[in-house]
Amino acid sequence: MARKLRLEFSGACYHVLNRGNYRRDLFATAGAAASFRACLFEACTCYQWRLHAFGIMRNHFHLAVETPEPNLSDGMQWLQSTWAARFNRFHGESGRPFQGRYKALHVEPGHALAQVAHYIHLNPVRAGVVTADRITDFPWSSLPDFLRRKRPQFLEARTVLAESGHLRDSSAGWRGYVRYLAVLAEEDVKLREKKFGRLSRGWAVGSAEFKLALKEELLAQHPDAEPFGLLGADREAVQEARAALWEERLQAAARIFGVSLLRLPAKKSATEKMRLAALMKTATSVSNGWLAARLRMGVPGSVTQSVRRFRLSGGAEERAFKAALSRIRA
Repeated sequence: MARKLRLEFSGACYHVLNRGNYRRDLFATAGAAASFRACLFEACTCYQWRLHAFGIMRNHFHLAVETPEPNLSDGMQWLQSTWAARFNRFHGESGRPFQGRYKALHVEPGHALAQVAHYIHLNPVRAGVVTADRITDFPWSSLPDFLRRKRPQFLEARTVLAESGHLRDSSAGWRGYVRYLAVLAEEDVKLREKKFGRLSRGWAVGSAEFKLALKEELLAQHPDAEPFGLLGADREAVQEARAALWEERLQAAARIFGVSLLRLPAKKSATEKMRLAALMKTATSVSNGWLAARLRMGVPGSVTQSVRRFRLSGGAEERAFKAALSRIRA
């Protein structure tokens, strides 16, 4: 699957989730859930993650994780592949237990991150696994670990407690937090969906200012992403958006060169086609497959050959070509 647009930087926070392939019940047994929890704890130790919350449900998992180092992708690759190998070995199976690459939403530190943690801790209640007054009985979330006197150092409690009424990290403080979750669970279902439903959708959770700052940084790293409007979207949405951008740039290039895209020469290596292809390959991240189909240049490999031939002939050094390139990039 193509990489989703995502920033990795020191101190970044994410809401990470993934499901079993075909919504399979990966963690239906205590052994499978315990194994994933053990792998998660290994990953947190190895990659120095700060885990603000986690929840392991029958067919999916949620993490609220902070990365002191920019290593979310490396850590998640290790976590999922390591657990998958252990899972397959135990069951005598092969293949991918997860439906694909994990989803990770950027989360603003502070209030938004605490909201994600509450959402994760309340997952068993929403799923009908436990009632709100027995939420601490669900063993496969971070809540029981927070309640223990001795817990892993990577379990980070400060944000959750501070944003739940400035509670102390004590037995009394955690009892207060459990009561706070019970109040949230009793809210009207529609209000709860409005409040919590957005925490696992989109690409970022936080204030408008937080999202704007992230988007500006994403656009600096991925200039072609601006027209998307939905950064971090699924593969199909990203492909459609990129194709729309390429078409826009191609139309602009054709106007600059005075070429009609509706009346292109039939010859696959016509000069007009090579010039447009060379400009697009220089100014955008367009794929050979898209260009080959759009300009009717044959197979994707022929685009590479045509662009190379155009450049070797000196076409890319012509003043008109450089002027057009400057305008397209502007």
